[in-house]
Parts: sequence; structure tokens; C-alpha cells
Amino acid sequence: MVETTVPGLVFVLIFTITREITPAAIGAVGLSAAMAIARLVRRDSVKHAFSGVFGVAFGAVFAMISGDAKNFYLPGMVYTLCLSFAYLLSAAVGWPLLGLLLGPIFRENLSWRTRNPGRKRAYVKSSYVWGGILLAKSAITFPIYFWGDATQLGWLRVALGIPPFLTAVYFTWIILVKAPAPIDVIAEWEAREAAKEEAEKAAKEPPAAGEPSVAGEPPTAPVVEGDPAARPLPSTRAEG
Repeated sequence: MVETTVPGLVFVLIFTITREITPAAIGAVGLSAAMAIARLVRRDSVKHAFSGVFGVAFGAVFAMISGDAKNFYLPGMVYTLCLSFAYLLSAAVGWPLLGLLLGPIFRENLSWRTRNPGRKRAYVKSSYVWGGILLAKSAITFPIYFWGDATQLGWLRVALGIPPFLTAVYFTWIILVKAPAPIDVIAEWEAREAAKEEAEKAAKEPPAAGEPSVAGEPPTAPVVEGDPAARPLPSTRAEG
């Protein structure tokens, strides 16, 4: 969220002072690239490092080509609107987007769809929360894009950057903390694989003493030296 909000703040600050698109775009892209390099130095995810740079650079190029500073924010606004529809529609059809995103993180994958109905309902509610908040954000920003100026839109985008995200996270936490615990299907799979390996290992080992070597053969007790059972029985016929 910082990587998507701070470059926009730099853009609107420079544009407000200079009223020029090019230096504002260069400043935003440069800051985004510096944060991406810092991620790479810390060996963070490359995906997050370059996704922020790509988004900011795309908006900057779009604004410079069109000559309208408001278009710097248009790609992000369209993405937010599409994401809101994705959350709402996925929840309506029973495949909540939040469940698809969090399932691998919680090691439950798609088990919530068939084996954990209470958790599925929680994911549906949470997806509606995310979709509603993002749709409300779009409903505020698009009118300013069409009827406001670039400075107003820039400051509004900065103001609506992190607070809606934190609000959605808070309500999601409230919903999920009351839901059934996730089913760890990864642990189940690992347990099955371990049991399978143990069974294969036991099948390859020779039978221990006292165990039948052939199916159905009764076990024989080991002979111990000094055991009375191992001594010969006395003869009942009198010696000559």
C-alpha cells in the first residue's frame, strides 16, 4: 500500500508546484524504482518489487502521452473498479475471491468449499466487504476524475489510499475470527505420505524372530538356552 500511495503523493506534490506533468511523472517513477531496488536488496518478492514500478510507470506514460495529469491515476482507478466487481461477482457465485487468495496461505486450499461450509460463508461475507468498500472508493474518485482537476483527484487518491484497505482488513478479521478454523489439507497430505512410506518400509524389511515368514503360518517361539521346554522328555521305559 505504501508503494502505491507514496509515488502518487510525490506526483501530486510536484505537479501542484510546477504544473508540469513530466517532472511529476519522473519523480513518481524514480521513487517507485528506488523502493523496488530496496526490496531486491532485502531479497523480498520480485513480484511485489516490479508490480509497483509497472503500475506507476504505466500511469506516468499514460499521463504524458495524453497531456492530462489526471490520467496518471486512471489505470489504478480502473483496476480498483474491476477488482470490486471481481469480489462481488465471485461471492455471488459461491467462489469468493478472498477464499481463493487466502486458502493457500492458510494451507487449506479449496477445502473450505466442500468440507468447511462455515468458513465458506465467512469468505463470502468478507468478499462482499472488500467489493463494497472498493466500489464505494470508485464511486468517490470517478466523479472527481470527470468533473474535477488533477490536483483535487491526486489528493483524494492519496487520502483514499490506505484507510479503505485497513477498514477492509479490520472487518475481514472480525468475520474470520468467528469462523471455523481452516482445515490444514497440507498437513493431512503430509501425514498420508508419511504413513505410506512407513508401510512400504515395513513391507521391505525381513520379519523379526518369532514373526511368521509366510502368511497364515503360526509364529514359533524362540528357543532359549536353559529353558525347561527345550529339554528332552524323560523315557518311560525302564533301562535294561
